[in-house]
Amino acid sequence: MRTLSTLFIALVLSVNTTNAQAETEVAGNLITVSIENITNNSGSVVLALHTEETFMRGPGIKNAKSEIVDGKIKVTFENVTPGTYAIMALHDENNNNAMDFDDSGMPTESYGISNNPMSYGPPQFATAKFNVAYEDLAMDIRF
Repeated sequence: MRTLSTLFIALVLSVNTTNAQAETEVAGNLITVSIENITNNSGSVVLALHTEETFMRGPGIKNAKSEIVDGKIKVTFENVTPGTYAIMALHDENNNNAMDFDDSGMPTESYGISNNPMSYGPPQFATAKFNVAYEDLAMDIRF
């Protein structure tokens, strides 16, 4: 659980930092992520787009934060170049910029990853990965 906690702390902190990017950024595709089963409107949802190299190792290559309206969010990652990626999302209910755990080490805040795999233990890139080619994508993540 320490690994999961560290990952989500990095995810949340990465949203609060600015990524300096060149003015000549290559145009790419859009990935639109919807989450519609959020249990309440408290806090916010933070999302990170990862490559295999960044997955479970810190901030994503692109990060976003969204307010929750009626238990739903929609976020679009822009200028995503072709490749293999995974998306992680955390409902930071109390906006403390960390995933919260109970005394037994189980998360008390909802989280999800692309492809919505049902698994125990930390998320795995192999089950969350998807390919971006030359078309925009839309996906749903469930908490």
